[in-house]
Amino acid sequence: MRKIGVLTSGGDSPGMNAAVMSVARSAALYGIPLIGIKRGYNGLLRKRENIKDDLQELNLETVLDIADTPGTYLRTARCDEFREEKYRAIAVNTLKEMEIDGLVVIGGDGSFNGARCLCEMGIPCVGIPGTIDNDLGYTEMTLGYDTAVNVCVNAVRAIRATSRSHDRPHIVEVMGRHCGDIALTTAVSTGSEIVIAPEVPWKVEDIAVKLNRQLDKDNPRATIIIAEGAYEKMAPFDLYGFLTANGKMCYEGEPMSANRLASVLKRMCGGAEVRSTVIGYTQRGAEPTARDSAFAFEAGNLAVRLLRDGISNQVIGMQMGRVMYMPIMEALQYRNIFNRTLYDLVNSL
Repeated sequence: MRKIGVLTSGGDSPGMNAAVMSVARSAALYGIPLIGIKRGYNGLLRKRENIKDDLQELNLETVLDIADTPGTYLRTARCDEFREEKYRAIAVNTLKEMEIDGLVVIGGDGSFNGARCLCEMGIPCVGIPGTIDNDLGYTEMTLGYDTAVNVCVNAVRAIRATSRSHDRPHIVEVMGRHCGDIALTTAVSTGSEIVIAPEVPWKVEDIAVKLNRQLDKDNPRATIIIAEGAYEKMAPFDLYGFLTANGKMCYEGEPMSANRLASVLKRMCGGAEVRSTVIGYTQRGAEPTARDSAFAFEAGNLAVRLLRDGISNQVIGMQMGRVMYMPIMEALQYRNIFNRTLYDLVNSL
């Protein structure tokens, strides 16, 4: 290969920089120049006036110090235009003009679909799963998931210490739009009493019953872990009517949130001082754990070796604790399996 390109796409995740560094070191080992493509697929569309704002030659001097840093050195962004073939043709022309013969794509399922399309247009691609949600069914872990969970676990442990001190139940909202793995693993790891995930429909009234059960067991500092996407699976609830009828100011049409759920549960659970915390972007912006960094190291090297050996249209993952690879289309057909047994166990204890 004359050159290899690497990009990070979609939401940023801890370990992306470690993967880029591994790609750079491996490309240098095999004598292959490396080009970093900025802001995901947008860089291939050449949206900036200065080419260095879209494409940058990467060498060891550039990337050796980024492995432990949060975020992504190459920046990231979604690129809706890439869904259209005419824009993908622009990307192909950019790659050919730059003499880039293979591409490493670090991102989630949307990024992998873009890589699949480029493969169909003659550009060899290999994908590395970079998303904190752990929502790719073909792999046991995605880059950044372990770090995100550890951030949540540390936060919940600190919150539970205060909850215990003041006898206050607490709602902790974690990330996970369509996948509840972060919420479930956090709940299990911290001994939280209730978990709410996007995979399981739920009712506010049922959560109140569970919290009241904890209060009746003399547990006034129970913790409720909820994934950010779980509100979409909530049964219809008249938030405005309930809160205003119980003396809490609320505006009609306001959506349910961790803070408002805390207000509702306070009034459904005998005045218990329910509090709430949204962990938010700290899950994405932490330094990668050893597990994520190790996965990034192996995945980056494997991606370069696959392209060097003429093997493309693949994504890298982990099965049975071992780094592996499989065709992109096969990987995208795997359905993410939520551990409902463990979910029910948390909510039943």
